[in-house]
Amino acid sequence: LKMAALGYRTGILDMTRGEMGTRGTVEVRTLEAAEAARLLRVTVRENLGLPDTRVSCDDSARVAMVRALRRFRPRIVLAPYWEDPHPDHAHTSRIVREAGHLAGLAKFDPESGWERYRPAAIGYYLFPRTVTPSFIVDISEHFEGKMAAIRAHRSQFHDPGSRDPETMLSDPGFLARLEARHRYFGSLLDVAYGEPLLVREALNVEDPVALLSRSMNLYS
Repeated sequence: LKMAALGYRTGILDMTRGEMGTRGTVEVRTLEAAEAARLLRVTVRENLGLPDTRVSCDDSARVAMVRALRRFRPRIVLAPYWEDPHPDHAHTSRIVREAGHLAGLAKFDPESGWERYRPAAIGYYLFPRTVTPSFIVDISEHFEGKMAAIRAHRSQFHDPGSRDPETMLSDPGFLARLEARHRYFGSLLDVAYGEPLLVREALNVEDPVALLSRSMNLYS
């Protein structure tokens, strides 16, 4: 939402259709994903259709990701943190990192017809609270919109009328805890809500004076 407000084109690439999910159905989740994409103002949302709970960093998955990267040519890619307990998430992180490199090799998958392309950087999200983020983005103006997009996946959250089994996400306090997490990271910036992100490589800062004078208020 913030990137869209700044004039960037954004997109979401889902790895699976969630067919093994405890709550909801593939059909319901597809509709929810479309509604969330609308609320997030993304330019495109597509699905690779990989098998849910069986996502693996094999050649077919890497080729699928390479083709997506070459087709959309994103400057920045965001992926799950590489040590996520869900194997699909952890493997997705590795797929994105490896495909990000392979996509820049001219002789890799030439039959696709797409020109080689390598994203400028890969960032990671949803890392444990013991990990220090590389930077935090002030999302205060867009936080309510983000929560609306999350709630669009309504089959996953608390519903007293649902007969689906309970999960961590369907706990009545889950969304409140999610908000508290964003409030915490926002408090580190002296703003209402913050979005933490992590990068593996050192950040190339052109103007440290501009960066630090904008980021720090020594008199607050």
